[in-house]
Amino acid sequence: MRAVVSVGGSVLAPDVDPARVETYAAALDRVVAAGHDVGVVVGGGPTARTYIDAARALDATEVELDRLGIAVTQLNARLLRTALDAPSVTPEDYERAVAAMDAGRVPVMGGVAPGQTTDAVAAALAEDARADRLVFATSVDGVYDADPTTDATAERFDELTPAELVEVVAPMSRSAGASAPVDLLAAKLVERAGLRALVVDGTDPETVARAVVDDECDGTAVR
Repeated sequence: MRAVVSVGGSVLAPDVDPARVETYAAALDRVVAAGHDVGVVVGGGPTARTYIDAARALDATEVELDRLGIAVTQLNARLLRTALDAPSVTPEDYERAVAAMDAGRVPVMGGVAPGQTTDAVAAALAEDARADRLVFATSVDGVYDADPTTDATAERFDELTPAELVEVVAPMSRSAGASAPVDLLAAKLVERAGLRALVVDGTDPETVARAVVDDECDGTAVR
């Protein structure tokens, strides 16, 4: 099977803990050892938001804020790659990432361009690589009808169609550093490509591994 995993920076390196990164790498190594082709895209998390907030206070443009966020995602990608045992590369474009997967290596990417979140990068890579599965490893256990961290009445969707996913996330903010389980552009790419996507609790790396190896979804399945 071929899978792309979008790892939120807030679940990989909320405090840049090497033990946490090593645990994530070990789970991904087990997926590769099980015979699966894997591509990984890493988000910026709280470190990116810290820089974005500071730059916004300095009157930076949204494009400048995006560039700061991209730089942090690429640092996080290199950090994860350092911990992987599987052969890996850190490509900066989709063509090289797909070529790496074809060659049996794990591409570990960060952001690519302003205006595009790492979720969208993962969805585009999954489409380009003709992945069988796209896993969004987030800080919550699925897609909700409201922010579950601030709204106790928020309800989780166990399953959504791609069109329904677009409808749910459309009202959410898309400014630099915005936090959402899946962003609007990523949702639209999932819909366009007809991708099978799973939105799971990425705070447990084993949940991510099970989503790829066992097709086990403890969150929201999009199909």
